[in-house]
Amino acid sequence: MARRQEQEPARTDVVEVAPGILRMELPIRMPGLGHVNMYALLDAQGAAVIDPGLPGPLAWRAIQDRLAKAGLRTKDVHSVLITHSHPDHFGGAARFQREVGARVIAHRAFWFDAAPRPEVSVDDLAAQHASEQDESASPCAVPWAGRTPWGGERPRPALRRRVQFHVMRWLGRRWLPEITHPVEHGAVLRLADREMVVLYTPGHTSDHFCLHDPTTGTLLAGDHVLPTITPHISGLSTARDPLASYFASLDQVAAIAGVRNVLPAHGHPFPDLRARAEAIRRHHVERLARVKEISREFGRPATVREFSRRLFQPRSWGSMAESETYAHLEHLRLLGEAERHDDGSQTPIYVTG
Repeated sequence: MARRQEQEPARTDVVEVAPGILRMELPIRMPGLGHVNMYALLDAQGAAVIDPGLPGPLAWRAIQDRLAKAGLRTKDVHSVLITHSHPDHFGGAARFQREVGARVIAHRAFWFDAAPRPEVSVDDLAAQHASEQDESASPCAVPWAGRTPWGGERPRPALRRRVQFHVMRWLGRRWLPEITHPVEHGAVLRLADREMVVLYTPGHTSDHFCLHDPTTGTLLAGDHVLPTITPHISGLSTARDPLASYFASLDQVAAIAGVRNVLPAHGHPFPDLRARAEAIRRHHVERLARVKEISREFGRPATVREFSRRLFQPRSWGSMAESETYAHLEHLRLLGEAERHDDGSQTPIYVTG
């Protein structure tokens, strides 16, 4: 598979991508991704930053480098905005908060979930094996232990990521920010010396939000709409139907008039929000149709694992593929287009109409 925009390594240059908004690429090491975009919104008091990368010294050094290139210092950052509760988006927030007293803004539903979640769809993961479970590791009291609602093992990150988790858990709240300013849908924030509107966009996570800047026709999109890959929709979600939530959120942003500049958390800015949102929706609609086709091919109820192994290529088999498959099967069930049965083994089976 050719490298996608979102998989490109972080560049060190700082670019103005909208009036008073600078794009700063930070390095990350996550399956399917090569960088995360931290945006700095400049104003008379200094700057607010959005999605300040992963926790740890590597990302923090990159943040310091990018700020310096923009003529900014750490103490110039008065606010940190977090689009959603994945570590590559909130990692630097606690340090800004601790060192300079920056306020931290996130949706009121922000909830740190330590369980591993990929940022991108299984189809778009690079080095997929790095994100799958390590069967040789012994179970322990951590978020990836135990069974899933579909009867499989919970996604287990690679050994390096598990070690990072244990270190972070030992450090405690030093790497977790306190949300000082929770916001809700429709809230108006003054950023870059103009008013921007909070749009609650659950689906990829249950606490995701975007920022709409009507003055310049800009949408700061987080992971909600990415330019060339599809955000992961997890079956391990606090939402009853995360795919339905995502569809509604896609429709919401696609309906905004006058957006001509989309600033994603990964990949390059792009102009046509409506077309990209429709393409992502179409991808999921086609996947739902394929799930129904697979059910007809089986001619009998089947497990989530069985569906996932028809839905995805062998290189993608595993817990992440099962999670996406489960989200699609549950969406069909809640629409009344699939039935779920318990075969007595705590492994549900599904058949579509």
